[in-house]
Amino acid sequence: MAKILIADDDPTILSLLNKILLSKGYEVQLAEHGGVAEKLLKSEQFDLLISDIKMEPVDGMQLLRNTRQMRPSVGVIMLTAYATVSTAVEAMKEGAFDYIPKPFKIDELLETVKRALDYQRSLSEQISGDAHIESKKYFGNIVAESEGMVNVCEMVKRVAPTKTTIMVTGDSGTGKELVAEALHSFSARSEAPFLPVNCAALPETLIESELFGHVKGAFTGATVNKEGLFEAARGGSLFLDEINSIPHQLQSKLLRAIQNKKIRKVGGTEEFEVDVRIIAASNQDLETLVKNGSFREDLFYRLSVITIDIPPLKQRPEDVLPLAQHFISLEMDGSEFPVMDNAVLSILQNYTWPGNVRELQNVIQHCLTFMKDGKITKETLPTKLIVSYEENPGAQSAALTGEFGKGKSLKAFLRAKEKEYLKNVINTMGGDKVKAAQELDISLATLYRKLPEEK
Repeated sequence: MAKILIADDDPTILSLLNKILLSKGYEVQLAEHGGVAEKLLKSEQFDLLISDIKMEPVDGMQLLRNTRQMRPSVGVIMLTAYATVSTAVEAMKEGAFDYIPKPFKIDELLETVKRALDYQRSLSEQISGDAHIESKKYFGNIVAESEGMVNVCEMVKRVAPTKTTIMVTGDSGTGKELVAEALHSFSARSEAPFLPVNCAALPETLIESELFGHVKGAFTGATVNKEGLFEAARGGSLFLDEINSIPHQLQSKLLRAIQNKKIRKVGGTEEFEVDVRIIAASNQDLETLVKNGSFREDLFYRLSVITIDIPPLKQRPEDVLPLAQHFISLEMDGSEFPVMDNAVLSILQNYTWPGNVRELQNVIQHCLTFMKDGKITKETLPTKLIVSYEENPGAQSAALTGEFGKGKSLKAFLRAKEKEYLKNVINTMGGDKVKAAQELDISLATLYRKLPEEK
């Protein structure tokens, strides 16, 4: 049975947790503050640490950081009062598995402990089997060759097993729904429904009924009781895309549903519980909407406990060709892959992709529709890509001088393009690699690793 260390400076909490966990067969050690917990961690092996955040002389955050260094295989759950939820979220970013607000429900505590132990066990098996995100390329249906998307996948893997509400942000077409699907697929809810809904596509007069359902006679045309999406997604995940489109007068009801896990149908008087995880997405800056009064501040903070930001495609050019290959494989469905001309490779790699991944997928479908003899040529591309290419002499020169020549593997091509892009950014920054790394949103060490000869 798993061995659990509990650190809390409140003797009542220590005694209560000890009694609960012992009753379930866990082996338990108690520490009256963070300093005692650190000594125990140095001398003994534990599977899980449950720590309060507010402790002296060593607080929970410092204990978490020290645990990650001393015992990286130990899972960590933080205990927090409601007033310190924001600190608990920071703890998750530092590597904690989840947080439990005080006062807590015993069944929720035990469920979180079980999930944390299961997650740490599966993570250990992955590491021992050398199966850690294969070749940094695919995670679920997400193509992740770039560092930015690998970071997104790592974030998904860390937060998916938790019960936390997630906000996914990014420009239109970056793949927010794919990330939401991955969060669901890698969670304990994966066998239950995943229901996506585009809030912007629902008429304002119907959105409340769609989300919460209605009772017979609630309004003209309501001839029968209707189940809402919160009910239909019970036990699973509800993905609220373009959450910024929710009418202001409905936002308070949505907040109550998320906060209390209870809903009331339109025209109904009875409240009933719903077990559903909310994943929200927005292509607008919600903080700006909060400032101008069109989005509730309390709902914003409830939704964005954890935020996953997807970078636009123009900031991750190394993903372009792997994505193109992925979309071709989806369309060909096992048929022989078409040959892609060097000029097409150049155009795809140099285009700025204002429509992001969705635009790239549409371009690939266009090419496959108009290709002849199994060849994707410049003529099969949409006109706007060709015009952009012809207005960029540098891109044409690269193709004509053989940079995309035959015999070069896709990986070698991507390395060459990444190297070129990094050098261009460094030049733009006047040779200042520190500023270049900041502009690229990577560490200076990563920049030197990718350009070793530039040291």
